[in-house]
Amino acid sequence: MNKNWISVGALFFALAGGFYLLGNNLDPSTEIEEEIVLEEEEEIEENLLYGINIDELDVIEGVIGKNQTLSTILAPFNVPYQIIDEIAKKSIDIFDVRRIAFNKKFIVMTPKDSSQAQFFIYEPNPAEYVVINLEVAEIYKEEKPIEFRQVEVGGVINSNLSSDMTALGITYELIDQFVDLYGWNVDFRSLQKGDRFKVVYKEKIIDSKVVGVDDIEAAFFEHKGEAYHAIPFEQNGEINFFDQDGNSFKKAFLRDPVKFTRISSRYNLSRFHPVQKRYKPHLGTDYAAPTGTEIRTVGDGTVVEARFTSANGNYVKIKHNGTYTTQYLHMSKIASSIKPGTRVKQGQVIGYVGSTGLATGPHLCFRFWKDGRQVDWLKEKLPPADPILPENKLAFEQIRKLKMDQIAAIPFTENPDRLLAKK
Repeated sequence: MNKNWISVGALFFALAGGFYLLGNNLDPSTEIEEEIVLEEEEEIEENLLYGINIDELDVIEGVIGKNQTLSTILAPFNVPYQIIDEIAKKSIDIFDVRRIAFNKKFIVMTPKDSSQAQFFIYEPNPAEYVVINLEVAEIYKEEKPIEFRQVEVGGVINSNLSSDMTALGITYELIDQFVDLYGWNVDFRSLQKGDRFKVVYKEKIIDSKVVGVDDIEAAFFEHKGEAYHAIPFEQNGEINFFDQDGNSFKKAFLRDPVKFTRISSRYNLSRFHPVQKRYKPHLGTDYAAPTGTEIRTVGDGTVVEARFTSANGNYVKIKHNGTYTTQYLHMSKIASSIKPGTRVKQGQVIGYVGSTGLATGPHLCFRFWKDGRQVDWLKEKLPPADPILPENKLAFEQIRKLKMDQIAAIPFTENPDRLLAKK
């Protein structure tokens, strides 16, 4: 009996001692948490090209040769003709492989443990690529990511706008935009040395290469000491350019039906006709340009004539409204979509420069009717679009200040060739 009590007592003191030791090492108000350590999986970065992992692929790059077809390109890579034929049939709605063009880039990818190609990639233009999976005869088209870089350029006229702008890295595409913008404010055929310009725009960059430009964001031109600021502002749901006083740059018509070219003959009531060899009125304005140069309608309207005559050659006539009609003569070809009754938008291509009819060389004869009578296009004063509306003046003032400050900060850079000549 006594032994049992001794055993129970010993057990009691052992348990008490254990709780005592625990109590001295733990804060009773703290919960015991089990720490779980998770091992993070190391991310393995894929080696991607055109969205394809090429770690296990051999990659061969080439350029389409003259008269090469998909079949002749893939023949050395052991691709069966049946697969190529199946791809040609499937691809028409995505990209017709029969249209692969000379001097365009292509890539062939072949598994390292095989002699038969798995992928064919073709770049029809700098912005897109076409992927053909040769294993499953699938084809799809993707766009490359585009980056935009803002450019601010200022320059001084030394010889002419085109050469002085291109010397500063400005593309012909942007020069055309600039000329269209200022066409009714500045006569670019009578520029003077010392006239100055500034322009803000964005370059489109793909694969670290400039592939194009975005629209002008702001501009400045100083001609004969008079300054013209071009400030973009949205009004009535449309973005247009206004000068520093809020007057619109926009007119009902573009200044020129052919982009940045030269006038070879003006409206003249007593011109000697070079073909008929006699004096007769020349009721149009001639724009000299290479055959095939795009001709654009100067304004919105409806095509009333699109045909050929022995004198006019291929020509298009457009009625713009109850007051104005325009005509475009001697085209090498009328655009396929242009027929009587067709509605056209300002700047739309309606044909191409040529020398059909009574013409000695490639040019566009442009004729302009006002109230049914042919008039001198270059002397017409067309009313501008609406100025800044009263309810938009405060918002315009804020944009105006931002853009004019931005333009003021752009330095004028002289043509590098001129600077070299000075040295």
